Formats: sequence, structure tokens, C-alpha cells
Amino acid sequence: MIYDKMSNLKLYKGMNRNLDTAIDFIVSHDLNTLPLGKTVVDQDNVFINIMDTSAAPVEERQYEFHKNYMDIQMDLMGIEIVDTGDSAQAEYINYNEEGDVGTAVTAKLGSCLIGTENFIICMAGEPHKPNIAANDDLFLKKAVCKVHI
Repeated sequence: MIYDKMSNLKLYKGMNRNLDTAIDFIVSHDLNTLPLGKTVVDQDNVFINIMDTSAAPVEERQYEFHKNYMDIQMDLMGIEIVDTGDSAQAEYINYNEEGDVGTAVTAKLGSCLIGTENFIICMAGEPHKPNIAANDDLFLKKAVCKVHI
């Protein structure tokens, strides 16, 4: 996992060609102007899902994981916590290949406060629990950039 300020996103170029494409798009576009739903950046290699959703108490969320894509999660409005899980001890269940998402049961490693200033990159296989309420305002407008590994 990578957790940092949005202003530092460009520092993570050079790790993966598709990640470079994603970072270049994110830093050169106002994600707030993208429509709700899927915006294709580079075919199936990089796309961004813009969504309106709600945060919830931690006990109502579960860890998720992906096998083929890493996530760059960013809040466009609102603020959330994303918990990170221990991939070495995770039990991976309920994987849906078409959606590239499954659930995991694992121990918590840490918590990241996202909001509009920060981002988290969750690598493929790393359990993460997004959309955890950080305060009483539960509304979130999120951008989740999917990057093929």
C-alpha cells in the first residue's frame, strides 16, 4: 500500500507503465468534472470509476481485494477512513473474477484518512476496507482508478 498526499502522486511514477498512465491522467485532469460511472483512460489497462456513495461504521464494512488491478482511491468530496489488512494472514473468499473483487478476513494493520488531500494505492492482493465513516457526514464522492497489473 502507498498512502500519501495528492501533491506527491507524481513521485510514484516509474513503478509500473499502467500506473504511470493513471498518474499522468489524474494530475492533468480535474476528476470532479468526470461523469458518474466509468471513464476509460487506456482500454482495460486504466479506467476511473466516479461514484456517489456513503461511508458507514467500521463494523459494517469488510475487507476487499483484487487480483488483476490495483486501486488508487481518492475522495473528491467528503472524508473516509480506509483500513489496511495483513495480506500474509488473510483468508481470501468470495472472489468474483468478472468484477475482480473478493472479500478477505484478516487482521488490521493500520488506518488511512483520505479526504480530498490524500490518496491510497492498494496493490493487487492487498486487503483494504474503504468507506469507513470518519465523521457524522457520511456522503462521499469518490474516484477509484483501476490500474491493471
